Amino acid sequence: MLRLSNRDVPERDRLPFLHDFVARCVAGLQFTPCDEADFEFDLTCRPLADGTVVGSARYSAVQGERTRELTADGRSNYMLTVHESDYEVDVKGGGRLDVSKGDIVIVNESLRQAFTMPHTRLLAIVLEERRMADLAPAIRARAIHHVPAASPGTALVTGYAGLLLGNPALDDAGARLAGDHLHQLAALALGAGETRTPSELPGIGGARLALVKQEIARSLTDPELDIATVARRQGVTPRYIQRLFEREGTTFGHFLRDARLDLAHAALESGAGTVSAIAFDCGFGDLSHFNKAFRSRFGATPSDIKAAALRKLQ
Repeated sequence: MLRLSNRDVPERDRLPFLHDFVARCVAGLQFTPCDEADFEFDLTCRPLADGTVVGSARYSAVQGERTRELTADGRSNYMLTVHESDYEVDVKGGGRLDVSKGDIVIVNESLRQAFTMPHTRLLAIVLEERRMADLAPAIRARAIHHVPAASPGTALVTGYAGLLLGNPALDDAGARLAGDHLHQLAALALGAGETRTPSELPGIGGARLALVKQEIARSLTDPELDIATVARRQGVTPRYIQRLFEREGTTFGHFLRDARLDLAHAALESGAGTVSAIAFDCGFGDLSHFNKAFRSRFGATPSDIKAAALRKLQ
């Protein structure tokens, strides 16, 4: 069990310690106290297994934000929170939401968000993204999920989380089992019986991947384009981008190569330019590699495609 209180650190170091603790236990957040001179906080965090975390916190009135820069940490699990006071939250892609005391809110950590809280206590649970998507596929359909306090399953989530925080004796096997229970209870609260519709299929990860592909298309002919460059422009980590492509059964490198090959194929069919010029113009730095990859993808050499195109033009 990890703990941090404003009483544990000098006043001048409170915000740095708070930011560090929250970033290590949950995800990067930027806090702005409504009254910095009288700002109090008390946090408890219990890591379980496989990235699952359960914690509680007490804050004086505060504004918080997960900025574009902070989302570059690549975290994409779900954060479930339950507050003991009304508050408001604004999530990128989900809009502004007024949340009542006791309601469950679930937001993907990869999204930018901002919130304003009065003096409050809250429960926070980090849930693994893939496990939640398996249990409740509809979770990927929206940027933010809001479950009223009166909904079936809400009390089970909060009650079980409170039990875990009050029970310090838990071995590794118990921690894994507890994590499984939290995911199942959260799925129950969401309504795991919901059916995934076609419009829900892309989800948050799909929307992110679409933006990455657009970035690749804009810079396709740049021979220096790599995953690190795209990740920096998108404000995420290279590993996060790689995971998005893995879900489609491919890699960043394979997608980039195939997109360049498609562009080269279209250029060769126009009949203009030499094979080498087209290869270099499409971002390939090695002509031998280009020829080999082209033949593997299309079953013909670049020269074959160009010759066929010229015959059509005669």
